[in-house]
Amino acid sequence: MRCFYDFHIHSCLSPCADMDMTPHSIAGMSYINGLNAIAVADHNTARNIRAVTKAAEEYGICVVPAIEAESAENIHLLCLFPTIETAEEMGKFLESHLPPIKNRPDIFGEQWIMNEVDEKTGEIDVLLINATDLPIEEIKAKAELLGGVCIAAHIDREKNGIVATLGCVPDYLEFSTLELSRHATDYEKDGKYKYISDSDAHILTDISEKVNFLDVGEITPAEIIKNLK
Repeated sequence: MRCFYDFHIHSCLSPCADMDMTPHSIAGMSYINGLNAIAVADHNTARNIRAVTKAAEEYGICVVPAIEAESAENIHLLCLFPTIETAEEMGKFLESHLPPIKNRPDIFGEQWIMNEVDEKTGEIDVLLINATDLPIEEIKAKAELLGGVCIAAHIDREKNGIVATLGCVPDYLEFSTLELSRHATDYEKDGKYKYISDSDAHILTDISEKVNFLDVGEITPAEIIKNLK
């Protein structure tokens, strides 16, 4: 079964995302763009996943629970999970390892928790876009312990990319899948990895159209994760 996807979308819980990136708006735009599966991967938290999942049910879109974690090395890691509960457990873990620096909405942007009909239900005070104190290995191990897959995010980018930061993708980290940004049209791929390409959308119009796909047995979080491991 062909699954058209975008596994790296930010909601308005990420301070760097537009406030139009609400659960229902994300689901609606993904439907318009012909996507079968999406993942909202906010920075170091999972608190809007339930709302996005409920909103996407209206459109028949599969939501893979996800988080974009930031390691102590300032490297971004896309973590996908089989269930909302495992993603939320990972989110609590990551939040507990953030520095106790409060968000300044006037500088960094709002961090809104929302429900499936785009009502604000809360906000997070701690600034989410900081690096945790966790090394890559620990984030990856925790994600895998919870049944998820950990993917080095936007490896073609200078900022927060593993290649620009470490000079390569170290073999000892044993990544199975790497993510390319939507701008990486001619990136030289290494045959030992699987690759996905995502939008890293912070505004609605950047959400991927019906271009990138996986061939899976069925379109479920578990089957998608199995494909990426």
